[in-house]
Amino acid sequence: MTRVLVLTALDVEARGLARHLGLAPVAGASSPHFIGGVLELATIGLRGARLAERAAGWRAPELVVSAGVCGALAPALAVGALVVPTVVLQGAGERWPTAALPRLSGDGALLTVGAVVESAAQKARLWMETGALAVDMESAAIMAWARGRDVPAAVVRGVSDDAERGIPAALAAAVSEDGRVRPLRAVTAALTGATALGDLLELRAGTEAALKTVAAALATLARAS
Repeated sequence: MTRVLVLTALDVEARGLARHLGLAPVAGASSPHFIGGVLELATIGLRGARLAERAAGWRAPELVVSAGVCGALAPALAVGALVVPTVVLQGAGERWPTAALPRLSGDGALLTVGAVVESAAQKARLWMETGALAVDMESAAIMAWARGRDVPAAVVRGVSDDAERGIPAALAAAVSEDGRVRPLRAVTAALTGATALGDLLELRAGTEAALKTVAAALATLARAS
């Protein structure tokens, strides 16, 4: 394996992973895009909204990895835990088996949804209905895109919010469809009481913990490639 394409939804995920991994920015790129050794890292926006239009700028991969943060559904998963599922679930029964990764053990399922999960009660319901360990919004789209190109794909995600905490709608609204986070909108939501400042700070800390975990896993994958 010589070329691993790592795809994230958000700019903050890509920049954080690139910083931890020591990847260099691609000159002239209009969105976060980094390369270093076998790894190429790019963003695709919420729900993969920019996946098709940005794909032309990437080198042909031998493995695609959906990376970044996820929300825990299983109560046992703590913030910062690594999630490497063996299958991605979506909608009414769609299943996307993932590729096995060298030196990274896979286990369980990850659920891809179309909207932010805002509460612990919603998380509990999804866990009971699907048995998935965690939830995200992009992995199914990435798996489908890779399969259409006959390229193996896998998921390497870190937990940013545990099963007892959802993502408040006001914070979710601070992220644009193309994956850019608008810090001013998030802070304004906290200052106006639309969400608690503690929620904002906790999510920020959880995101950083998750990205450190994912970066370490990707570094392990790169060394094995």
